[in-house]
Amino acid sequence: MSSSIGTADIYTASGRRERAGLISQYLPMVRRQALALQVRLPASVEVDDLIQAGIVGLIDAYDRFDATQGASFSTYASQRVHGAMIDELRSRDWLPRSVRRSYRRVEQAMRSLEQILGRSPSEREVADHLEMSINEYRKLMGDANDGLFSSYQEESDDETLASAIDPDLSPYDTPEQAATESATKQRLMEMIGQLPEREQMLLALYYQEELNLKEIGAVMGISESRVSQLHSQAVARLRVKLSW
Repeated sequence: MSSSIGTADIYTASGRRERAGLISQYLPMVRRQALALQVRLPASVEVDDLIQAGIVGLIDAYDRFDATQGASFSTYASQRVHGAMIDELRSRDWLPRSVRRSYRRVEQAMRSLEQILGRSPSEREVADHLEMSINEYRKLMGDANDGLFSSYQEESDDETLASAIDPDLSPYDTPEQAATESATKQRLMEMIGQLPEREQMLLALYYQEELNLKEIGAVMGISESRVSQLHSQAVARLRVKLSW
């Protein structure tokens, strides 16, 4: 690692002490990020697993940090920790294939309806297009929301959405990558501005204010399950818009 933190060989005693000290110093940050993610996820996700993944990300940050890229180590480490936790969630891939297929059908329906209507379709319009009842559609949106972290691999995934709303979560390795990401985030913010007002509010509360689903429901006056449905729907709309 080329930085002010030092270049001690990780296999020497001094290198091991330096790394241990780094983990101790940044463990509270890792724990905060793990807790912030855990409250948004199914109960089966253990916070200790997220913390362990975050520590791996912290060590990776130690090894890869280059002070000449302009970011501070604390910012870079936070980004790497967040990314490692997201990778851990994706590796679990708990979203059933049937739900994944149905969610893709929702995206396809949204894409077709936007072209026909010239605007974002309503829930009822998407459900009718898929020959679903509104309750079936909303249940699908709720089921899909549990797998958002594991199912989105494209550039417009949940992590990119988070980084667009909260710049502190935006990882980059080079100025070129940072520039590309900046353009992507600008486009994404423009797309967010085209969402229904309620979905814009939900995304801001979820990613920027870091409220959990229950807290967002209290703010918006809707149930926690309804928040989950709307979040999944908002992300689907954005994926459709970004695919054009």
